[in-house]
Amino acid sequence: MTDRWRIGANLATLANALLGVGAVLYIIAGNKLWAMLLIACAIGFDGLDGLLSRRSRAPPSPFGRVADSVADAITFGLAPAFLIAWHAGESSAWQPYAPLAIALGAVYAAAAFARLAYFTLRAYERPYFLGVPTPQSALAVIVAVLFHDTPAFQTVAPIGLLVGAAALSVLMVAPIPYPKIRRGSPLRLPMAATAVAAAVALVPLQFRPGTGTPLYEVAYGAAFAMLLGVASYYVAGPFTVHRPRSGAEPVP
Repeated sequence: MTDRWRIGANLATLANALLGVGAVLYIIAGNKLWAMLLIACAIGFDGLDGLLSRRSRAPPSPFGRVADSVADAITFGLAPAFLIAWHAGESSAWQPYAPLAIALGAVYAAAAFARLAYFTLRAYERPYFLGVPTPQSALAVIVAVLFHDTPAFQTVAPIGLLVGAAALSVLMVAPIPYPKIRRGSPLRLPMAATAVAAAVALVPLQFRPGTGTPLYEVAYGAAFAMLLGVASYYVAGPFTVHRPRSGAEPVP
C-alpha cells in the first residue's frame, strides 16, 4: 500500500524547492519583498516535510534525505545568497560594495551547501544540529534585509547587512549545537510566534505601504518581533540542547 505520509512529505519537499526557485527569479526581477515571502512560506513546507516523514511507517529513505537537502540548498542557501548579492534596485547605495556583496553571497551559499552536505552524509542521525540550520539562517537574512536594505526599516546600510551575512555564514558551519524544533522543545512556541510575525511583516509589505501608514507600522512591529524571535534561537538555542555523554553520540 502506498504510504500517503511519505507522498505528502515528498510533495512538501517539491513545494519547498519550487518556492526557492521562484524566490531567486523574483530577486533577479527586482522584487525582493515577494522573494522573502516565498522563502518564509518555504520554511513552513520544510517543517511540514519533516512532520509528515516522522508520521510515515516506511523506513527513512536516502532519496528523501537527499531531495530535502537539495530543496533546502535552493531555498535556504541560494535564494538568501541572492538577497545578499543582488542589489539592482538600490544601485546607487550598493555600487561601491557590489564586489564584496557578490563575494559574501557566494560565501554564504558555500557555507549553506557545506552544512547540508555534511548533514545529509553524516549528521542526520544526531538529535540536534551542528551549526545554525539553513532555514533559521535564511530567516535571519530576511530580517537583515528588512532592516538594512528593503524596505530598510532602519536605513540602507550595506556594511551592516554584509557583516551580518559574514557572521551567519560562519555560524552555519561552526560546531555549535542548535536544537531541532520539535514537540517538547522549549523554543517551539517562540519559533511558532516568529513564523507568525514573519507572515504579519511580509504580507502587508507586498502592498508597499508608505512610511508612517498603519500597514507600514504593523509590518515594522512584526519585523521587530521576528528579529527578537530569530535572536532567541541564535542566543538561547545552544543552551536548550541536551547532548549525550562523551562517546555516546552516534555521529563523530
